[in-house]
Amino acid sequence: MKLDARQRAMLAEMGIWLPALPAAKTAPRPTAPPARRAPPPVQRAPKEEAPPPAPAEAPDDAARTARIALMDWDALHAEAQQCRACGLCQQRKNVAFEGGCRAAHWLIVGEAPGEQEDLQGAPFVGPAGQLLDAMLAALHLSRKSNEPDKAVYIANVLKCRPPGNRNPQPDEIARCAPFLQRQMALLAPRVILALGRFAAQSLLQTNESIGRLRGRVHDWHGTPLIVSYHPAYLLRSPHAKAHAWHDLCLALQAAKRGADGAT
Repeated sequence: MKLDARQRAMLAEMGIWLPALPAAKTAPRPTAPPARRAPPPVQRAPKEEAPPPAPAEAPDDAARTARIALMDWDALHAEAQQCRACGLCQQRKNVAFEGGCRAAHWLIVGEAPGEQEDLQGAPFVGPAGQLLDAMLAALHLSRKSNEPDKAVYIANVLKCRPPGNRNPQPDEIARCAPFLQRQMALLAPRVILALGRFAAQSLLQTNESIGRLRGRVHDWHGTPLIVSYHPAYLLRSPHAKAHAWHDLCLALQAAKRGADGAT
């Protein structure tokens, strides 16, 4: 017989104790479903950045060199203006192809255009060029002269400015070499003055320093070549101007010997 709580209470007052009722079963409280774990974030492949522009493709070196070697002055100048054989073409403003007289007996070879040369499209037009002009004037030479024996022709190893005026790179020198070689062949100078380490080393195919190369006459395919300091170096190191003057006098002597041999 099942007794409810009231009945049990009445029996208890009467001293009749019954076993306790089993605890009422309570319906299990609904439990929240286990929290769903957030799905792991989707691992997206990193966004690929656009690759930097590839350097301009250089044409076949041998074919390009052979083609340039047959050009006249105007064709050579036009070819240089549109050259994309190395990466320097991507940042240049102008090609510093030449300066002076194309009939000059003197050839002056520099290294690479600077900021002013890049802006004006001609070699040696900045402070270093002004110093060079003054030194040449002392020998009665000028890039503005049209008299071959008093005129100079100026060209650089590189026709385009390296970023930040850094040193020329070997591949840049190699890509630009056909232009300088053709300029030298067309000019047929009586004397060559190489200004700076890169001009001297590229023409003479040597790694020797300026100090070891200057002070003597070298031979470039039958033409006397004299090495001297770059005017930009002379601006930084005025004490070297006396050595540069000696080099100019040596070049003048070589030019006179060439003139005597040509008559």
